[in-house]
Amino acid sequence: MTLKIERTSGKRGTRIRLCGAFRSEHLDQVKAEIERGGPRLALDLEEVDLVDVEGVRFLNAREAEGISVLRCSPYIREWMLRERGRQKARNHKRKKEQPPLEDEDGKHV
Repeated sequence: MTLKIERTSGKRGTRIRLCGAFRSEHLDQVKAEIERGGPRLALDLEEVDLVDVEGVRFLNAREAEGISVLRCSPYIREWMLRERGRQKARNHKRKKEQPPLEDEDGKHV
């Protein structure tokens, strides 16, 4: 299954509409479309029927950058929320695993 990408630009900004399966092999294409976009950008996922974990992580990263992710299916939105929770847990665990900082005398700072 392939991914179709459509761009619509207007006064309210640019909308990039994705149709089909959004997988890791499509990330570079979508990134290129985003880079061509203007200051107000949205990804429209109404017709995306399949996504992989790299696609979900990509969507979360774009939302963190301020790009709107619109009209995605409930299963994709739920997966995005769960993946965000997993990422926070991984980051929290990494912070706990780091040894405390010490100065020249070996004292914790």
